[in-house]
Amino acid sequence: MAALKRLLPATLFGRLALLLCVAVLASHVLALTMVLGLGRPLEGGAGMGSGHRPPPPPGMSIWDMPGLWLDIGVRMSALVLAAWIGARWLSEPIRRLARAAKALGQDIDHPPLAEDGPLECREASQVFNQMQAQIRQQLRERDRFVAAVSHDLRTPLTRLRLRTESLADAAQKQAFQNDVVEMDAMITATLDYLRGAADEEAFVLLDVHSLVHSMADDQLACGHTVRVTGSAAPVRAQASAMRRCIGNLVDNAIRYGGAAHIRLSDGAYWLRIEVVDAGPGLPESELEQVLAPFYRVEASRNRHHGGVGLGLSISHDIARKHRGSLQLRNGDSAGLVATLRLPR
Repeated sequence: MAALKRLLPATLFGRLALLLCVAVLASHVLALTMVLGLGRPLEGGAGMGSGHRPPPPPGMSIWDMPGLWLDIGVRMSALVLAAWIGARWLSEPIRRLARAAKALGQDIDHPPLAEDGPLECREASQVFNQMQAQIRQQLRERDRFVAAVSHDLRTPLTRLRLRTESLADAAQKQAFQNDVVEMDAMITATLDYLRGAADEEAFVLLDVHSLVHSMADDQLACGHTVRVTGSAAPVRAQASAMRRCIGNLVDNAIRYGGAAHIRLSDGAYWLRIEVVDAGPGLPESELEQVLAPFYRVEASRNRHHGGVGLGLSISHDIARKHRGSLQLRNGDSAGLVATLRLPR
């Protein structure tokens, strides 16, 4: 049974075509057997009359009947062609839905499916278009919710910032200011994640080499050690999103490793950006989990590291929107290596 399953075509079109061809071949073999009768007369039957049909002349074999083979060949060709066309008709709606689902995953505003064709195709297209409209409506409601929450949260935060300025005690003033800054950063990260693709920007030819060197200079100005090696040609990307993606990786490296090393590796099909730190790394079981939103390993839950567990998740989402990938692995000796791959 397992061997038979391996022989079956992988596609529905192939399986339908194979089934029809086998059925046609089997029917012709049975018809040929009945017509020839293996030298025995046949009795009665539709189209045969009620008498006996004489057997073939002595000494004549099946190979001596070119007209019979021509008849079978013409019928087989016609039926195989019909089977091929029928299988294409049956499999095309499924392939069209698959293409539409792939396009929808890349662009929610992709034009809806044309509601034409057979009844089943029209019904499937209508259901798919309704689903797309509902997703769009939910995204619009999410954007309105995020905008309202952003306003409601930042208003009291602004009042706290103003009241902090009036504190007389310098130590308390600094402590309150630090808390306000941390709260503002957490709110910004959370709202930006919830906003997701609300603010789509255009893809441009981005000079990645200049971008990472600019980010390294900014970090050096803040007293952080960031080193850049390698080179990269420009790549099509969303400039702000890519700056944020790489920036989150660099911030994560500095937060847990004290410094960051950005390595650029260019290729014909992929651009690879590695951000390496000298921190403690991560347990192997958590290298995938930390890419999930709001996930933090136990060691990071303290005021020194801070964060809400969104930096790596946001970078991961940006990489996927660029049809790339973000993978984490522990370094050979120590630290964590975040590898961002972008297609050319």
